[in-house]
Amino acid sequence: MSTHGSAAAPFSVTVAPSGRTFSSSPDETVLVAGIRQGVSLPYGCKDGACGSCKCKLLAGQVRHNPYQPKALSAEDLAAGYVLTCCAVAQSDLQLESRQVMEEGAFALKKLPTRVTTLRKLSDDVMLLQLQLPANDVFQYHAGQYIDFLLRDGSRRSYSMANAVGAGPMLELHIRHMPGGKFTDQVFGSMQEKEILRIEGPFGSFYLREKSQQPIILLASGTGFAPIKAMLENMQQKGLARPSTLYWGGRRPGDLYLNDWVQAFAQAHSWLTYVPVLSEAWPEDQWQGRSGFVHRAVLQDHADLSGYQVYACGAPVMVDAAKRDFCAEAGLPEEQFFADAFTTQADLAAV
Repeated sequence: MSTHGSAAAPFSVTVAPSGRTFSSSPDETVLVAGIRQGVSLPYGCKDGACGSCKCKLLAGQVRHNPYQPKALSAEDLAAGYVLTCCAVAQSDLQLESRQVMEEGAFALKKLPTRVTTLRKLSDDVMLLQLQLPANDVFQYHAGQYIDFLLRDGSRRSYSMANAVGAGPMLELHIRHMPGGKFTDQVFGSMQEKEILRIEGPFGSFYLREKSQQPIILLASGTGFAPIKAMLENMQQKGLARPSTLYWGGRRPGDLYLNDWVQAFAQAHSWLTYVPVLSEAWPEDQWQGRSGFVHRAVLQDHADLSGYQVYACGAPVMVDAAKRDFCAEAGLPEEQFFADAFTTQADLAAV
């Protein structure tokens, strides 16, 4: 336990190679300190489960709050890596993180929202639309997420599925996790006009618009939600970088907006769409690609050295994609951007 009280002088944190600096108090994690001061380091779950915030500690000392070994292995720790979502500064720090945002992050806000739409997209995926306060502006990057603030003090995180500019409204795609505190409510007792409190935007998963590199978009299940927001964002801004979307599921119903994507791809020549199923049944009469979705990318792209990859979905898919794309196809690690959808079961292991 740190001997510093909350009144102790904050430590300085410098992030290479960007040179961004901020201060971090002994009673907060490095990630929280950075977000608070508009320095957005890469991160996902904020809970030590996904490993998205892992970066190299070049100088200084930190104390780690509890985290999952798969997010930061003993080998990672020995090699000098830290998880900024769990690391508390014990001295001035120098970190290496190549994905830090250049511009200031959007301010975090807590807002009341009103449920305007509840519509099933499949047996276990609900389209939830939220109306934002008319007198407030909520800005976010397509790909980021919000936290729902539940009455018992817990939080649940979901990505926006629409780009900014579609009116004062947020679209979310929520998969039912039976027994889940929030999703049971969404699929059971929740009513239109209900008021829900949110905080955001969070996350470092968003399109790097200054790049001209071709893009691989990789989604499994409801990991498609932030990818949809990115596609709408590209459409709005006239970005026509060659892009290929690989969307994976077990059976056809998991590709719950398949018709929407096909229509979008037909209307935008810069997008190619490749749906992939891993467990199609004979009665599905599936004629498309089969197997693991990230392996379909490697079948089509033996060399990813000139690409950017944006991957979202189950942690096992995201982890396998990063490992195999970098090892087998030469993807530079700093060009792999991801959001692993951790569940409460994932976090319970922390």
